[in-house]
Amino acid sequence: MTNFIETPNQKQGACAENPDVAPCSSDTDCRAGVTDPEGEGVFTGLCVPINNTTKSCEVNAWCPLPKDSNPPKPAKMIAVENFTVLIKNNIQFNKFNFFKHNILGSNASYLKSCRYHRQSDPECPIFILGDIVSEAGEDFKELAIEGGVFSIMIEWNCNLDLNEQACKPNYKFRRLDKENRKKTISPGYNFRFPKYYKDAKGIETRTLVKAYGIRFMVEVIGQAGKASLLRSLISLGSGVGLLGMVWVICDLIVLFCCRKSRIYREQLYEDVRTDGYERIEE
Repeated sequence: MTNFIETPNQKQGACAENPDVAPCSSDTDCRAGVTDPEGEGVFTGLCVPINNTTKSCEVNAWCPLPKDSNPPKPAKMIAVENFTVLIKNNIQFNKFNFFKHNILGSNASYLKSCRYHRQSDPECPIFILGDIVSEAGEDFKELAIEGGVFSIMIEWNCNLDLNEQACKPNYKFRRLDKENRKKTISPGYNFRFPKYYKDAKGIETRTLVKAYGIRFMVEVIGQAGKASLLRSLISLGSGVGLLGMVWVICDLIVLFCCRKSRIYREQLYEDVRTDGYERIEE
């Protein structure tokens, strides 16, 4: 969570809906029992004034209604930029009976102190949130206001003919909601959650929190290969067999598909002519 809006002391009751959602001029505009998909409750059937000039439909809901369309600027929890996250990933290639995980080092003190860096420490599985956002080409202070969704791709390309230690993960980062951010109604990433309690009079009350934050989608892709003598011999034999067919195919093309095939035929075949027959007497 990087930012939030609180609506404290909400109680169940009747109050005016947001005028942008359910404006009205009389009770006939507000059908009792109807709900608006963008609203906060069920219409009571009354059109009530919000101020001297504006009216909206009354709803049964948690009141007062939240006013959370504009998140705070700057973000309230900008210090989250320095938080860390540990990613554990295991892969297995059953065909080669090979298993590996991304925590390569066995030294506990190394894991306590290391931080991922593309150049200096690309094998560390502990990531600083600000670094992830930066690797994806985004500014954390701007992102923290409305949140966002990021992809963390772990890519394994393993040549199992080499030492097992050569099979290492490669991390890639990108923002998933960037392209449609300006077109969507609710940009970034946010969610709501309530905190319930009872006030001094014993009435059920809640504080509604609209939280903005960063959501990570972890993707894992990989491939592994190992040399096989049998497959190599099969490929070699197939190649030799194909080479043996080349001259036959070339002859057929020249003899039947070329305009000057007659010349080639004269050079290819030798006609043997004789005026009589030789008889071999036994």
